[in-house]
Amino acid sequence: MQMHPPSDDSCLEQTRPIDSLVPYANNARTHSKKQVRQIAESIKRFGFCNPVLIADDHTIIAGHGRVEAAKLLGMTEVPVRKLSHLSRDEVRAYILADNKLAENAGWDRDLLAIEMQGLMDLEFDVEGLGFSTVEIDLTIGGEQTASSKTDSVLDLIEPVGSGLAVTRAGDLWQLGPHRVLCGDARSTEDEVRLCDGKPATLLFTDPPYNVAIDGHVSGLGRIKHREFALASGEMDATTFTAFLKDTLGAASSQLKDGAIAYVCMDWRHMRELLEAGHGRARWR
Repeated sequence: MQMHPPSDDSCLEQTRPIDSLVPYANNARTHSKKQVRQIAESIKRFGFCNPVLIADDHTIIAGHGRVEAAKLLGMTEVPVRKLSHLSRDEVRAYILADNKLAENAGWDRDLLAIEMQGLMDLEFDVEGLGFSTVEIDLTIGGEQTASSKTDSVLDLIEPVGSGLAVTRAGDLWQLGPHRVLCGDARSTEDEVRLCDGKPATLLFTDPPYNVAIDGHVSGLGRIKHREFALASGEMDATTFTAFLKDTLGAASSQLKDGAIAYVCMDWRHMRELLEAGHGRARWR
């Protein structure tokens, strides 16, 4: 079969009424109602960016799903591009090629995971791009699993030195997308600096339990940990409750409405934790 290059005016884009377009009778490509709705959402979000390809007799060559989505949106006209340079046989061949060649494309899973996560961080609806929740979870989860295996050596905990700590209050580190601050958990100013104007949607905090480290946090006794500077068993119930109010209150000041907080606590001091959270206006 001989293919002919398009003439200068055979691929000009124009607008045609949807009612004037004729679906290709032998179109082997199917479109579920769910996919048509996804295409419709894409058109609403991005516009009708890809014109429908038609033959001289207005038969649809490529774009059946886009036409159905346009009908769903109540559109009466769509942009089209007439492929007058194709013969009838070439049209039949191109309909198959257009669908199959796109289907043969693959994904760079690592880059896809990065793009997905980046859009999600911008609060973009990734599902609206045609990806299911399972696909999103498997893609991002797979990338994180691969990264964790690759970086497993970096995750090893180094032994704590016996000398004086060199970190000072106010030291701030930028670790990729993460920020680590050496500060006072009771200080709202420190919490504001840590979050840098970006309120959090989740808090995981493990405050001191107001129990002595020695004798409680020692495993089988082979590993020794230094005592916390505060709340290592020296506080009475009232003082410890006030301490928790200060720390949790400062943290909650940087949470979005509806954020989830996970707070670890020793069973001996659950009452103080509940009292600290009860009725506090700024602790959600």
